[in-house]
Amino acid sequence: MSHNKSDRKHQNKEVGMTTKTIGIVGLGRMGNGMAQSLLRKGFKVFGTDIGEAQSQAAREIGVNVVADIKTLCAESSVIILSLPMAKHVQAVVKGKDGIIDSAQPKTLIIDTSTSEPEVTRALSIELDQLGHQLLDCPVSGGPAGAEAGTMVMVVGGERSSLERAQVYLDALSSKVVYMGKSGNGHAAKLINNLLCAAHLVTTAEAVALGTKAGLDPEDLIAGLNAGSGRSAISEVNFPRWILNKGFDSGFTMQLMRKDVRLAENMIGEMGLELPLAKQVAEIWSQSEENIPDQDDFNCIIKNAGLGE
Repeated sequence: MSHNKSDRKHQNKEVGMTTKTIGIVGLGRMGNGMAQSLLRKGFKVFGTDIGEAQSQAAREIGVNVVADIKTLCAESSVIILSLPMAKHVQAVVKGKDGIIDSAQPKTLIIDTSTSEPEVTRALSIELDQLGHQLLDCPVSGGPAGAEAGTMVMVVGGERSSLERAQVYLDALSSKVVYMGKSGNGHAAKLINNLLCAAHLVTTAEAVALGTKAGLDPEDLIAGLNAGSGRSAISEVNFPRWILNKGFDSGFTMQLMRKDVRLAENMIGEMGLELPLAKQVAEIWSQSEENIPDQDDFNCIIKNAGLGE
């Protein structure tokens, strides 16, 4: 997506006379999509990524790509993280020449990764002691939602940090739900993704049953979506990525297996026995045997009664 000068002049009015600046660490499909939404709303966006292909794609849409986190911190005191796992978040924040080493005073970090609540809480305490702020803002909506600025965010952290972040979150999302203290956003996101993982399995089994009974899958999905059995999986995933065999949502099996595993760990830490969640986790774990990491996460339906 390109922007000409007249577009940018008009867009800048949306955020006042002074263009707001923001940095992004992680310029993959989600980071790139968020950058598009921020640029469209007139923000000046700096970004960095270890991948050259991701960096080049970001340059092409108008991101000021810089070589490293140290340079990024020099340009902005508000930084979005869009990273695969908690270990990557820790490395970016605490590693050599990372955010803690390089940040401007009172830097605000908006972590949109799906991470681990306890890791987030520990980082939040450490950053707070140094005068910085951390919000966990995991997102739903995938790359398409990131590009359209229609993601849903569940947010954990101090309300004052949320108030400071609101102008940026408004550009990225259609809905922001405040969950309370640091880490709560990531806990809520793991619970959401566990439900999503379960709904993929149960809806695939329902469609397998319906097909065996002589129902057309598209008709069945339409019927379910008119009734109480519907979910985001039946309303969005099946029509958009599964029934048409597109399997191109932009979210991988590896990432969803990671999220289900983290949710399973959280259940154990809480001392709960949740038999259905346990079975869902087993189905996702076993899928490593026949569905590659980089396949679309909707491919799990092949192990839930809708095999090719």
